Amino acid sequence: MHDIVYREWNTAGVLIKGLMTVFSTFVVFGTLLIVLLVDFSIEDFYGLIFSWGVLAFILFLFWNYRGLEIKISLDELSVNYGVFNKKSIMLKDVVSCKITKASFRRYGGSGVRYGFDGSTAYSTSFGTAVEIIPKTGRTFVFSSKNPEKICKIINTKTKS
Repeated sequence: MHDIVYREWNTAGVLIKGLMTVFSTFVVFGTLLIVLLVDFSIEDFYGLIFSWGVLAFILFLFWNYRGLEIKISLDELSVNYGVFNKKSIMLKDVVSCKITKASFRRYGGSGVRYGFDGSTAYSTSFGTAVEIIPKTGRTFVFSSKNPEKICKIINTKTKS
């Protein structure tokens, strides 16, 4: 992707960060309580190894989905949500762009979601988002701090 016109990094919302903090704290202090208060056996050791493995996996997922990278070049929109979720749309294939909300009612949470209306969303929070309507395929919604600017760029490019 050359000649970047717009770039944005949109971090995960407060809810996601709070849930990760609470979960991590629970596992760490739970481990400390078990080590300090319980007669430590080999089964307890295996349980601790398992819980720390689960914690490591969940922390990897949090790191992977810590934010959304949005890039607009002269001819393409690219949205990356972690290592595994990448979406690129040629601007010539976009019908329209509009500002919307990434609501819980529509998507059932944040993250990579499929809406009840058939759309796909990369959502970091339940705030403002951009809705891309392509010529073919699913409507694509993604969280943004500057949806007005993104839609202005995309709508200008699609009209010319």
